[in-house]
Amino acid sequence: MNPARLAVLGIALAAGSGAAFLMSGGDPPPPPPPPKAELPPPPMTEVLVAAADMPMGQVLRAADLRWQPWPDGAMTAGYISRKDNAKALDETVGASVRSGFLAGEPIRAQKLVRPESGFMAAILPSGMRAVAIVTDSRGTNSAGGFILPNDRVDVIRTFRDDANSRANNSEVQLSQTILTDIRVLAIGQLIQEKNGTNVVTGETATLAVTPAQAETLTLAQKVGSLSLSLRSLADAGRPVEGQPIDAAMAQTPEPGLTVVRFGVARQQTP
Repeated sequence: MNPARLAVLGIALAAGSGAAFLMSGGDPPPPPPPPKAELPPPPMTEVLVAAADMPMGQVLRAADLRWQPWPDGAMTAGYISRKDNAKALDETVGASVRSGFLAGEPIRAQKLVRPESGFMAAILPSGMRAVAIVTDSRGTNSAGGFILPNDRVDVIRTFRDDANSRANNSEVQLSQTILTDIRVLAIGQLIQEKNGTNVVTGETATLAVTPAQAETLTLAQKVGSLSLSLRSLADAGRPVEGQPIDAAMAQTPEPGLTVVRFGVARQQTP
């Protein structure tokens, strides 16, 4: 036989013998792991949720609401479930949003105002009063129209000093900050910034004040004009930098006056 054929035959026999040895030797492969038992899904309850982001003041429509399965373990007493009231969606339509909702957030009755209730009275904190002051529609006495609902402002009164005007035989105007860190509830009829609005103009600004502050505002409007000074978000509750509002008021029982005479302003203690 040809030597080359003998070599090929030998190699084939050796490879076959090695394969047979490998197949017959060694430990058997481990058995496959048993299939994991699937846990049953948690019990769910359909609750009423917001279908989209809804700002404060929005009147609810049917398209703004939907039913969504919610885990029973995450249910709270304030959620509206379909099994408790299947007609809740229809009954909720027409209510106004008292506090904004995010898309998918469960609807709660505490954050809604029914049509028969006054919306402004519903969003007003306990013990506070809503007082509207007249503003310039051009924004000249309200930070150029850049004051929006929920901003914080100082209220400045400008009036004529009759005694100094008579004594100097010239017009003397005084300006005085009468209220600080006041929350703006509405500008005109707008109670919430909408659609990316950056400038809002209106004839009135509605402020949240205490009963005593309401009296101060009412009197100030009768004897002069009022302006709003916009506060920084970082200054909320701090009329003087680094001091709480109560301490600052205790150190300054009477605000200073700015006297404008012949176009020159100077500070004066009343």
